[in-house]
Amino acid sequence: MAPPIADYGIIGDCRSAALISRQGSLDWLCWPWFDSPSLFGAVLDIEKGGFWRISPPGECRITRRYLPGTNVLETTFESETGTLRLTDCMPVYEWNYERNHMIPDREILRILECVRGEVQLDATFYPCPKYAKASTHWKRQEALGIHVQFVGGALWLRSDLEWQVKDDHAECRTMVKAGERRYCSLVMIEHRPAVLSPLGQLSDSAMAQTVAWWTKWSGRCEYHGPFRDAVVRSALALKLLNFAPSGAIIAAPSTSLPERVGGNLNWDYRYCWLRDASMTVTALFGLGYHDEAEAFIDWLLFSTNLTQPRLMVMYTVYGKPTKKERGLNYWSGYRNSHPVRIGNDARKQLQLDVYGEVIAAAAQLDEYNKSIDRSSARVLRGIGKYVREHWAMPDKGIWEARVADAHHTHSKLMCWVAMNKLLELHDAGLLKKVDREMLKQIRDQIKAAIREKAWNEERQSYTAIFGGTEVDASLLLLAKYEFEPADSERMRLTYKRIMDEINAGSGLLFRYRDKLSPGEGAFGICSFWLAEYLALGGGSLAQAESEFRQLLHYSNDLGLFSEEVDPTTGTALGNFPQGFTHVGLINAALTLAERRVKEADQEQVA
Repeated sequence: MAPPIADYGIIGDCRSAALISRQGSLDWLCWPWFDSPSLFGAVLDIEKGGFWRISPPGECRITRRYLPGTNVLETTFESETGTLRLTDCMPVYEWNYERNHMIPDREILRILECVRGEVQLDATFYPCPKYAKASTHWKRQEALGIHVQFVGGALWLRSDLEWQVKDDHAECRTMVKAGERRYCSLVMIEHRPAVLSPLGQLSDSAMAQTVAWWTKWSGRCEYHGPFRDAVVRSALALKLLNFAPSGAIIAAPSTSLPERVGGNLNWDYRYCWLRDASMTVTALFGLGYHDEAEAFIDWLLFSTNLTQPRLMVMYTVYGKPTKKERGLNYWSGYRNSHPVRIGNDARKQLQLDVYGEVIAAAAQLDEYNKSIDRSSARVLRGIGKYVREHWAMPDKGIWEARVADAHHTHSKLMCWVAMNKLLELHDAGLLKKVDREMLKQIRDQIKAAIREKAWNEERQSYTAIFGGTEVDASLLLLAKYEFEPADSERMRLTYKRIMDEINAGSGLLFRYRDKLSPGEGAFGICSFWLAEYLALGGGSLAQAESEFRQLLHYSNDLGLFSEEVDPTTGTALGNFPQGFTHVGLINAALTLAERRVKEADQEQVA
C-alpha cells in the first residue's frame, strides 16, 4: 500500500519537484519540468511507477524536518544498532555562481551520514521513465557511475556506494558506520552533453550553497507575527511551485492523488490556474516578495494575451494551453483510485471568475506603486471588454464541476471585481483609453444582480447560484473583495447558514455539499477563508485566531498542507502539497496581523 499522502515531503529547484516519503523513498519526479512525464511514479503505482529508496531495512524510528528556513529535507532513521541521517535536495545556486560554473541542468543530491553506531543500508534505484512506458538500457561505467538510457533522454547516477545493477534497477546492501558520509547524485540529460557533479567535498559545497540560497530567500519574509513559522513554511512551499524561468506558479506538483480514496476525483494539478491569481499575488506582495509577484503578473498577462478574448482556465508554465486529458489505464492509481489522469479537460470550461482574478492581480501593482506598460494595459482592456459583454452568461464556476453551466454567484462577484478594479486603475492614472462611465454602469448592474438574485430571502442567505438554495464556501469572499462588509447583516446571516450547512467540524469547512460531494474531504483553502472572514470583521480577533490555530494542526509534520482533509480522521486528501491551501494560510495570517494592528491602534486612541 502507498504511504499516506501526508507522509510525503517535497524538494525542488523552482523548475521541478520531487516527493519523498518518510521511509526515504523518492516516489514522484517529473523532469525536466513540473508537467513532464514522470521518471519515478510509485505514489501512483507501487509496482510499475518506479522509485528511489534509501533507508535501513526493518523497523526504525523516523523523524524528519526541513533545515531551518530551507527546502532541504533531512530524515533521521534510528535503529537498535545506530542512527542514519539522510539529507535530500535539488541544488540551487546564486546567479553569479551559475554563470561562472558548469552545473547540471537537473540534479538530485542525497547525502547519507551515520551519526551513531552502524546502520545496515537497503537501497533501490528503479526509474521508470515516460510514465513507465519507455524502455531503459542500463550501463555501468566505473568512473562515471550508472547510465540509464531511454528514448528522449538519459539518467546518470553517481555514488560512492556499492550499487549492483540488475535487469531494470540497481540495488545497494551495505553497512554504514559512525562518521562515514556517502553521496548519491542523480542527473538528467536530454539534448546536450552531460554535466556530472563531482562527489564528496563538492557535493557538500552544493548542499551548503543550497541551504544558504533558501535561507537568504526565506529571510526576506516581512511577516513577523505569532504564526511566522507556518507562514514562512507556506512561503517556501509556494516558492517550490514557482517556475522561475517564466514566473508561473503551479497548483501542485502531483497528479491524481485522490480527493476521495478509491474514487475517481483524481485530477492533474501540474498547471497554473488563473483562479488562484489575485490571492497568490496578495500573498507574495504581502510577504515582501515583490519580484515573484511581479513575475507572476507578467506571466499572467503574457499567457492570457495569447488566447484573448477567451481565457483558458489553466495554462502550462510557459503560458501554453494544457494537454488534452487522458488516462494512464495501466497504472493502478494511489490506493486503487482510478483513473490516473494526465492533462486536464477543465482547461476549456467557461469560468468567468478567472477574468476578475487576472485584473485583480494586476491591479495590485497600483497598491505597491508599480507601473503597467502599454502591452499589459491593452490586455487588461481586452479582458474588461470580454467581461462587459459576457458577465451575464452562465458558466462552470470556481469549482469547475463537470455539470451544466449555471449563474454562479462567485463568478458574478469576480466580474464585479473586474469592473471595479479597472475603474480604480483608470482613476489612478495607470489605465487609459477606457470608457469610465461604461465601466461604472456595468459594475453597478452586476452588483444589483448579485444583491437581487443571489440573495434568498426565505433562506436568509446569499446562495451559491442565482435563485438557488444552497451555499458554498466562496460566498465568504464577498467580504474579502469588499462587495459586502464582513459585519453586514447579510454577511453575518450568510456566515451562519454556511456554518449550519457546510461546516465539517474542528475548524474545517466543506466547499459545498450536494449530490456530487459525498466522500469528498473538507477543503483546505475554504477553511482558511473562514478564518480570514472572521479576521475581516465577521467575528472577534480571538475567534479568528482560534480558528486559524485549529487549522494549523492539519499540516503534516513538515508543515505542508494538502488540498483537502478528511474531517473524521484528519487524513490528507488530494494533490500534495497544494499551493492554494498555503496561499489561504498566508493571506489569513496577513489579515489577522492587520486586525491586530487595527485593534491596537484603537486601544491607543481610546
